[in-house]
Amino acid sequence: MELKGKTVLITGASSGIGKACAERFAEEGANLVLGARQYVALCAITRELEEKYGIRAVAVQTDVSREEDCRLFVEQALSTFGGIDVLVNNAGISMRALFRDLDLAVLRKVMDVNFWGTVYCTKYALPAIIESRGSVVGVSSIAGYKGLPGRTGYSASKFAVQGFMESLRIENLRKGVHVMVACPGFTASNIRNTALVADGSLQGRSSMEEGSMMSAEEVAGLIVRGVQQRRRDLIITGQGRLTVFMSRFFPKLTDRLVYKHFTKEKDPLIK
Repeated sequence: MELKGKTVLITGASSGIGKACAERFAEEGANLVLGARQYVALCAITRELEEKYGIRAVAVQTDVSREEDCRLFVEQALSTFGGIDVLVNNAGISMRALFRDLDLAVLRKVMDVNFWGTVYCTKYALPAIIESRGSVVGVSSIAGYKGLPGRTGYSASKFAVQGFMESLRIENLRKGVHVMVACPGFTASNIRNTALVADGSLQGRSSMEEGSMMSAEEVAGLIVRGVQQRRRDLIITGQGRLTVFMSRFFPKLTDRLVYKHFTKEKDPLIK
């Protein structure tokens, strides 16, 4: 896909992978509609990208857990640019707590943002994407292939996103719509700092060594290239590809290896 002059919508665009995707799409000449709750930061990002790349960018304050916000986000794109070529469902939150200790409101909140946010935005954008024969991207995770300890809500939401996206792909198989599921491995971003703990408060710090992780900018570059090449599935890290392979053919061994990996977290939940 040639991205110059195309209209790209990105949720969760004020930081991390979403912000990095905005930069990479702008570098390719795409016009942007960026959604996030942090409106002031979002406005600063749009101004910077317009000045740096000579594209048009619009900031829309959007809480993707609210259906009405998602509808208005899409309507702003249509009223400004007249169509939609790419939707990147990136907005997401994480959590870190053992299920036995978890307030169920935390799980609902994670599902509302990660799963329902993807559903709402896709629902309202899909007619325009069918018309343009464009792309719907779901930013999932290796946690959508393998359940991770201490992340029951997060893994559940990502499994749900992947099932939704696969069904969407098959429903639109003959309409020319491109559906891609992008699964980063552990990425250096603020998602672990803002992860919800058992009572719903923010963790406030990362439980992992961020320095050894792939950067948000690297992940964004691969996502943009995947859109250009109309890839189906994008499992971004070697560790992720190995995890998917092992889960399929050696599930019991993989369970033990995942357990062992998470005992090495800072202040581990399992020992």
